[in-house]
Amino acid sequence: MKRREFIRKAAVLSAALTLGTSLTGCGAAAAASAAQSSADSTATGSSAAAGSAAAGSFRTLDEIQSSGKITIGVFSDKAPFGYVDENGAYQGYDVYFADRIGKDLGAEVEYVSLDPASRVEFLETGKVDIVLANFTVTEERAEKVDFALPYMKVALGVVSPDSAVIQDVSELDGKTLIVAKGTTAETYFEKNYPNVTLQKYDQYADAYNALLDGRGDAFSTDNTEVLAWAIANPGFTVGIDSLGDLDTIAPAVTKGNSTLLDWLNAEIVALGKENFFHADYTETLAPVYGQAADPDSLVVEGGVVE
Repeated sequence: MKRREFIRKAAVLSAALTLGTSLTGCGAAAAASAAQSSADSTATGSSAAAGSAAAGSFRTLDEIQSSGKITIGVFSDKAPFGYVDENGAYQGYDVYFADRIGKDLGAEVEYVSLDPASRVEFLETGKVDIVLANFTVTEERAEKVDFALPYMKVALGVVSPDSAVIQDVSELDGKTLIVAKGTTAETYFEKNYPNVTLQKYDQYADAYNALLDGRGDAFSTDNTEVLAWAIANPGFTVGIDSLGDLDTIAPAVTKGNSTLLDWLNAEIVALGKENFFHADYTETLAPVYGQAADPDSLVVEGGVVE
C-alpha cells in the first residue's frame, strides 16, 4: 500500500491518543526533566575494560549482562513512539522494543529521557548503552555512532493549521517552519530549502506548543508522528504526507561497541522470525492509526527493508 494511502486510511483514531495531546503540556516535560536528572547520574562502564569511544567510554555486552542493567535512551514526549504516560511510565513503539531487549538480555532497563539533538552525545559520553529514539540512519550520523539493523521506515511530513494548510514545499518559501534540533527535518530543509526560515526547539513538546500558539506557519518531522499529532489536535492537517527520501530507523550504539552491536543485529533478525515488530505495531500504533492502516508501510521485520 502506498504511503499516501496509508496516511488517508489512518484517519480513524481511538480515544487512547488523547494522551498525545496532553503530552504537549507540562506533565511530560516534568517527567522528562526527572528522567534526565536520573540519566545524568547513571554510571558507565570503565574504558579500560570496554574500550574508548569518541568522547568517553562504552560498556561491552558482557559488562552490561554482568551488571544486570542496561540504559536505553528514548523520547519522553513523542507519542506514540516514545512518551511518558499519566502514571509516569514510558510507553510507545520504541519502548515496547526496548522492553524486549531488556528481557532477552536478562537485564533491567533503565530509561533515559533525551532530546533529538543529544542522541549522539549521550552515546559518545557513555550516558546510555543504546539509543532507541526514532533515530533515522544517515551517513553523517553513521560516522559518529554505529547503527544496528533497521526496524522501521519513514519519510518527512509537514503539519499546519487548517486555516492555512501547507500542501507543497514551495508554499513555505519566506515562511517560518518549526523543527526540532538534531532531526532529519532540520538537515533536509537547511540543505534543500534555504529560503525557509527555521524556528528550532530542543524538545518536541516545545515545538508542538509553538505551532499551537501560532509562532510558526507549520511543523515538520517524521510523517507518521505528525499524522498522529494532527489526529489528536483538531484544527491541524498534514498537508504534506511524504517528503524527501524513504529513510530507515534503527537502534544505535557507541562507535566501536561491536559486541553490543552484534547482539542487537542478531536480536532483530530473531525477532523478525516471530513478526515481533508487527505485534509491536498492533499494541502501540494500531490504536492510533486505525485498524484499516497497513503496518507494512512502516514496520521493518528482521532488518530487511522491502
